[in-house]
Amino acid sequence: MELVKQTRAHVARLDLSAAQVAVLDGQAHTARALWNLLHEYFTFRQGRFATLKDCDEAIRAARREIDWMGRLPAQAAQAVLKTYRQAWANFFNPDHPAGRPTFKARFRSRPAVDVPQARDLQIKRVNRRWGTVSLPKAGRVRFRWTKDLPGVTRGGPAGRITGARLVKAADGWHIVFRTETLVVPAPPARPGRTVGIDRGITVALALSDGTMREHGPWLSNGEKEHLRRLEKKSARQRRTRTPGRPASKRLSRTYDQIARLRATAKRRAVDWQHQTTTELADTFSVIVVEDLQITNMVRSAKGTIEAPGRNVRQKAGLNRAITGEAWGRTVTLLEYKTRDRGGLVVKVPAPGTSQTCHQCGHRDPACRDGTRFSCANPACGWTGHADTNAAINIRNAAGTAVSGRGDLGVTRSAKRQPPRAA
Repeated sequence: MELVKQTRAHVARLDLSAAQVAVLDGQAHTARALWNLLHEYFTFRQGRFATLKDCDEAIRAARREIDWMGRLPAQAAQAVLKTYRQAWANFFNPDHPAGRPTFKARFRSRPAVDVPQARDLQIKRVNRRWGTVSLPKAGRVRFRWTKDLPGVTRGGPAGRITGARLVKAADGWHIVFRTETLVVPAPPARPGRTVGIDRGITVALALSDGTMREHGPWLSNGEKEHLRRLEKKSARQRRTRTPGRPASKRLSRTYDQIARLRATAKRRAVDWQHQTTTELADTFSVIVVEDLQITNMVRSAKGTIEAPGRNVRQKAGLNRAITGEAWGRTVTLLEYKTRDRGGLVVKVPAPGTSQTCHQCGHRDPACRDGTRFSCANPACGWTGHADTNAAINIRNAAGTAVSGRGDLGVTRSAKRQPPRAA
């Protein structure tokens, strides 16, 4: 059977010295400035848009004439051009959700540097917990070893590393390895059980077999209190800030501390989601979930001046709770993990699943009271956990699926036209 190439990404935390952090920060700022120069050059030329050859020649000339451009390796500069051109290609594609490329602000864009050549990395494993990688102009760097990399670990997965990308987050720099492995194009369907999953807030994941997958708070009580104090501190510092002036160093430092705490909560949430979705993909062959329009569910309830909303604070709290559970990321992880194992993720219509009795089909919003569901049909009278009842309804609705096997089934109706030349 002919195998196909499968590309994946693996993220690892870098252990950098202060000098190496300064080098990568300089490269990231240069890459952002190069993006902005390319955007200006591409969109504001007289009479026509710049071609790929024009942009390449402009980059080479800038590297010869501008000293600080040399902080960014030449291959990373070419990667910026490739990414920029791909951004326009995504924008012109009517089936792609990307918007029009814009300028990158200094404090609103994530610092990143591309390492397109895999041979420059020279990855080696030092011990069970650490590995080393060579980064252009930064030298040899240690990174946290949490997963065997294809083509590097002896006896590990077959394949190779095609490149990497350095990304700065609130907790420091990370390296994203681009891996390529050979897999069976369509794994044989794996026999097994079918399960419906109801995503919620009180209960994270309720399964149709009566079990639940829950988690504790992402931050401890002490961390929550620390975060609350930092947010109050930032509010006090903002009151003394002159409008239109940049943030002070003290306010920036407070923002950094808040970002690190929130990044800690996100890492713990993603770790729980990875472990839980792996266990579900190993256990069940068909997983049925609701086709939720999460973006619409977390819209603000403020309304307008003429028609102000009601229960705005309560709705804002609900929106934060939904966003914190990251329901969309859970389904995304389930889709590719079940697909790799020969399973299937099916999405079904969401209306009515939490208000309908799975025993008799009687639908009444009054049947649900918090986490308890009591059927109002005298001939039935089923009573149980409301989320379990919803999960069973989701499983039973698999015949009315809107999509399956990870296909989101989304088509874009908005037609985009390429920008006209001046």
